[in-house]
Amino acid sequence: MAAVKVGGKISLIKIKRSGGLYLLLFPAIALSFCFAYLPMYGVIIAFKDYRNALGVMGSPFSEPLYKHFERFFNSFQFRQIITNTLAISFYHMLATVPLPIIMALILNQMKSKIFKRTFQTISYMPHFISTVVMVGIILIMLSPSSGLIGHLFRLFGSQAPNLMGVSKAFSSVYVWSDVWQHTGWDSIIYLAALSAVDPALYEAAIVDGANRWQRMWRIDFPMLLPTACILLILRAGSIMSVGFEKVYLMQNSLNLVASEVISTYVYKVGIINAQYSYSSAIGLFNTLVNLVLLLTVNFISKKLSDTALW
Repeated sequence: MAAVKVGGKISLIKIKRSGGLYLLLFPAIALSFCFAYLPMYGVIIAFKDYRNALGVMGSPFSEPLYKHFERFFNSFQFRQIITNTLAISFYHMLATVPLPIIMALILNQMKSKIFKRTFQTISYMPHFISTVVMVGIILIMLSPSSGLIGHLFRLFGSQAPNLMGVSKAFSSVYVWSDVWQHTGWDSIIYLAALSAVDPALYEAAIVDGANRWQRMWRIDFPMLLPTACILLILRAGSIMSVGFEKVYLMQNSLNLVASEVISTYVYKVGIINAQYSYSSAIGLFNTLVNLVLLLTVNFISKKLSDTALW
């Protein structure tokens, strides 16, 4: 008990000494509590037949409790929506995880500081384009009548395909436009990791006769692995959460077969059709799957490489 009291006193002393830091942390904690944790009580409507007039607590529980989950699992759209979500998410991960690493390795090997800074600035700029503007650029560029693609095809005497109307092309347009927009920005964290490499390691490698590629493989790449593992774990926790805004803005009646994902479906049935309990059940299912994936990947990573979130 004495040890506990001593430990408690020491903790209180530390808190008092770092009072200013805790004060700075308080707004972030308050915002997270108000906007991320406090609204969680509303998840209960996934197990109720929610009615606006009765409110969250006054609405009756559904019979059976899993009625809305069962409705989603038995829906004819269930397989298509899950398939589209997973296909786009895995495609996006395969393209956007390795490319920032490759760019960081290339930038780290550039000798000219002026060229390096210019290249970084150019590659970072697309990240600051809003989603609405980005989708507008995509629609204009890929227009078969007035877009760049249309003009290029007509230059060679052929008719351009309507890529935004081809369901099979939707995922590629979504993913590679994201690659162009965010690869430069995503490479920043890897460049920060490379900046911590001791220059003596490069000097020793040069003395041993290692060329540039060998130095990248033996020094740079191992330094990036822990950071890459952490980011991969975080990505695994959002596999079922394909970005709503961009997908919804790119959707049309021609590509709906390949572009309908969980987030857009929840918006349509929940906000547009006012099926709040049903959409909440879908959202809760989506969150639970993401949580299980996050815990699983984190556990595997910890066992294989001792790198994990906790």
